[in-house]
Amino acid sequence: MFARYDRMAKQFSRVGKEIAIAVKKGGPEPDTNPMLRRVMQNAKGFNMPKDRIEAAIKNAMGKDTSNYDEVLYEGYAPHGIALLVVTATDNTTRTVANVRSHFNKGGGTLGNSGSVAFLFKHLGVFKLKSDGLNMEDMELELIDFGLEEVGEDSEGNIVVQCGFTDFGNMQKALEEKGITPISSELEWIPLNTIAVSEEQSEDVFKLIERLEQDDDVQHVFHNMA
Repeated sequence: MFARYDRMAKQFSRVGKEIAIAVKKGGPEPDTNPMLRRVMQNAKGFNMPKDRIEAAIKNAMGKDTSNYDEVLYEGYAPHGIALLVVTATDNTTRTVANVRSHFNKGGGTLGNSGSVAFLFKHLGVFKLKSDGLNMEDMELELIDFGLEEVGEDSEGNIVVQCGFTDFGNMQKALEEKGITPISSELEWIPLNTIAVSEEQSEDVFKLIERLEQDDDVQHVFHNMA
């Protein structure tokens, strides 16, 4: 039970920072700020109370609020697995020291900017309920809005992928069709994956878990099969 509450607290904290970054970049009105709409939609998806979301937007507009920036760190986990670590930080000196420490203690290596990102593609990923939707129709209807791929996940939901720069267009296209995604994220998808043994994957997941527990870390992406 405590683990569940810890996870929920981490999610709420992550969303609060994402809201702060979205408001800073595009203002407090979701109607004119697609990034903020995305974050609010995802927050509702894991039952973040409406008043918490509104409070986070209000806080982001305040003069005394922390000024968060999104910073990407790149490196390698054990066994040659590439990691991309997305952080939201108000103190990059602290964050880079912590991230480097996690990599070192987890048997990995923090790299320079550009050392790993080329192994991934930055995409918008929309997860949709399949009720009443046809994948072939979706492909035809969304191709003009930057669609790169449409498929299904293990739970039978439709997954729509578009280029990073087409995220706003795709979001708008889905809204105009009356489709509300279960979630919509900007993700780093590996161009190729690396197969490892079960024992090796445990080493990698230990480092990922260590990173994910850091307050400044928002997401960790890897290229492990």
